[in-house]
Amino acid sequence: MFNVTHLIQTGGLYILGLFLFAEVGLFLGFFLPGDTLLIAAGIYAMMGKMNLIAVIIVATIAACLGDSTSFWIGRKLGKKIFKNEDSILFDPKHIKRADRFYEKYGTKTILIAHFLPIIRTFNPLVAGVSKLEYKKYLLFDIIGDSAWAIVVALVGYYIGSKIPNVDHYILIVVVLVVVLSAGPTLIHLILRYLKKSKNKKKLDNSD
Repeated sequence: MFNVTHLIQTGGLYILGLFLFAEVGLFLGFFLPGDTLLIAAGIYAMMGKMNLIAVIIVATIAACLGDSTSFWIGRKLGKKIFKNEDSILFDPKHIKRADRFYEKYGTKTILIAHFLPIIRTFNPLVAGVSKLEYKKYLLFDIIGDSAWAIVVALVGYYIGSKIPNVDHYILIVVVLVVVLSAGPTLIHLILRYLKKSKNKKKLDNSD
């Protein structure tokens, strides 16, 4: 017999895995941080529509695969990507900052970056460009992804347990998470873009 609940659970995990892979592997996280979907999955787990352990496992594996994909893109194509001085996302200065950050904090960078939206998206790419040893990166990446998946999923589960009839407000909760997680970074990028445009106009006028 057609089981709708099973379809929601199975399909939800597939969607979660694909999205969290794409967040870093395809840089989709610049537009929508994976925390949003993972928190929603935690809420659905509290509602009994998804399995919490399965959510954490799928999130960890998908995030690790996405990170490794981005890492090797950075290793193979990093210098070509970070060469445009006018680029908002792939500014060459990011490489210099990342190298100094890795020199100062080492592998702690890999662990901390998982909890920072947008930064998490580009951190593996920068790690690949910086020539960090892949085995060392992978070890700490697995630890970081596991901790991130557990913490964020449990946050969603906790939120779901504290809001009566949360299924009626889940869209509002997800939108709020998006605004809080991505808003500050997007505002920073917009202001940076406007500043560059203003400086460029000044240079053009001076000519």
